[in-house]
Amino acid sequence: MHVERSEKMFFIASAALLVVFALAVGISGFVYGIQVPQPVGLVDPKTVATPGADGYHFGDPVEERIRELAPGRYEVYILAQMWKFSPGSIGYGEDPITVPVGSTVTFYLTSKDVQHGFKLQGTNISMMVLPGQVSKLTATFDEPGEYDFVCHEYCGAAHQTMYGRLIVEP
Repeated sequence: MHVERSEKMFFIASAALLVVFALAVGISGFVYGIQVPQPVGLVDPKTVATPGADGYHFGDPVEERIRELAPGRYEVYILAQMWKFSPGSIGYGEDPITVPVGSTVTFYLTSKDVQHGFKLQGTNISMMVLPGQVSKLTATFDEPGEYDFVCHEYCGAAHQTMYGRLIVEP
């Protein structure tokens, strides 16, 4: 089969661009520490806020959903619902999530109603929060400061009020 020279050059250039793009994504994933959220379990969205339901801590009192496992290692169980995250939704009168500097925090999130998003500003934590699915991401906080988190998936009329705060204390 005969292929015109210009077509052959186009195919070669296209293949080269695909290789360059794949390398760029792979390298930036390692350099910037990009993580893919891990679905770690399933829960019933109707009962997830019930204490002891499904083996997770989403039904525990808000102050008990921030758990210190060892010095400098924390788990945070965040339940998303229209239109707040719990714990940490300062707009709804909840205290911010507070951890000391140098802490490694594993975030577990699920939704009890609709699809939400979770973006922790200043970190590489960004994920979709789906009803019935528990997702997990981990970050280490080496810099003290305030890290706001927002819902980045439209979830209804008061979507803009869905935000919270994590404070990393020195």
